Amino acid sequence: MIRMYTSSPTEQVRSLIDAEPTPFWLDDSARPTPSPALAGEQHCDLLVVGGGYCGLWTALLAKERDPSRDVFLIEAREIGWAASGRNGGFCSASLTHGFRNGLTRWPHELLELERMGMANLDEIGDTVTRYGIDCEWERTGSISVATRPHSVAELRELADIAQDFGTKYDFLGTAEVQAQVASPTYLAGLRNSHGVALVNPAKLAWGLRDACTRAGVRIYERTQATDLRAAGASVVVTTGYGRVIARHVALATNAFPSLIRHVRPFVIPVYDYAMVTEPLTARQLDSIGWQNRHGISDSANQFHYYRLTADNRILWGGYDAIYHYGAKLSAELDQRPHTFRVLAANFFRTFPQLEGIRFTHTWGGVIDTCSRFTAFYGTAAGGKVAYALGFTGLGVAATRFAAQVMLDHLDGKRTDRTRLKMVRTKPIPFPPEPVRWLGVELTRRSMARADRTGGKRNLWLKAMDALGLGFDS
Repeated sequence: MIRMYTSSPTEQVRSLIDAEPTPFWLDDSARPTPSPALAGEQHCDLLVVGGGYCGLWTALLAKERDPSRDVFLIEAREIGWAASGRNGGFCSASLTHGFRNGLTRWPHELLELERMGMANLDEIGDTVTRYGIDCEWERTGSISVATRPHSVAELRELADIAQDFGTKYDFLGTAEVQAQVASPTYLAGLRNSHGVALVNPAKLAWGLRDACTRAGVRIYERTQATDLRAAGASVVVTTGYGRVIARHVALATNAFPSLIRHVRPFVIPVYDYAMVTEPLTARQLDSIGWQNRHGISDSANQFHYYRLTADNRILWGGYDAIYHYGAKLSAELDQRPHTFRVLAANFFRTFPQLEGIRFTHTWGGVIDTCSRFTAFYGTAAGGKVAYALGFTGLGVAATRFAAQVMLDHLDGKRTDRTRLKMVRTKPIPFPPEPVRWLGVELTRRSMARADRTGGKRNLWLKAMDALGLGFDS
């Protein structure tokens, strides 16, 4: 019998005081040495701006489509330094930020989106194998758990609806879900056995970096793009020490300000936080079960995501999603002690049998959030520039699909991907400050209140639903 437990503030702090304030995945001696910055004037067929997953997939797929294409990739810091090296490592087949979001926004093409998403995930696994990428890839599946009574019926309903779209979820009752992972907070679960893989996100980024290099992509790190302008049949991108003249440009800049100014109102940077425990002992691991190593998230509006690492630590993140006034970006915001204390309290409430365990790393990072929670796409400069933005925290797999869309646009191809309404339309832009901050904050507080009141959505949330606006982590 697992006893219910509420950790004291002192115990929460004690679990955190030795933690390194750095992303666990990036704290690795295998982290590659950055390549030199770009200098002088350079020419190429395709310039990719951004060295996260989206940029890496774009560069690699461009070379696979046409090995003769001269491809450059520039990154302002280091490959995988931002969201691609800081996320939880959930590689989900969903292209729509979850089945429910896709059902709400694109019900008439959701069957095709679900099929494409699963094929995309399979192709990522094939790429990992083909290039020998050592990234701790595990096709574990996932479980969404209900920790509040009103969520039980919601999960059961979702399992029924998903069958009509070719997606199989297994509804798990209380005993069944607690047999998978032992937590006194679990009331039910929804298991997705095939649609999620777990991965070491930094190693995936570094492996894609190596694959790009072997394919002939020229990578320049510590090279920030500062300006983009069309020049006849080419596009000129200015950097700190030089410039690149390219036939085509693919922008994969995530939450950082786009070089295309009119795109900026569609995205806001939201800070997400995570931490990781010390490795569990055999006895600790046995106390929670988790033998099938599913990735787990809870079904609340303010939700947690968590998973086991290769060395049996627990990565625990989510819950707080913080937007700072004026779209502020700063390294100082990567640490937020208040959030880590909340996360620690919720961790021990979920796993009281792990009382006394310590966290070894705490970190945060920015998510490129848009109002529909799913990536959007577009072109500029007469079709010579393509972009994809707005993944809203579920982009580990979706970035590969986005790379294919950008390349379709740049190659002038009309494909099954570019015909999708999801690809052809854009989200509603965010309003200017101070309305933006007030709206985000009111939405965040309303969603937290809905969690406390049995899922009841207030008038503000109902208005946001009607407008297609909202806030998610």
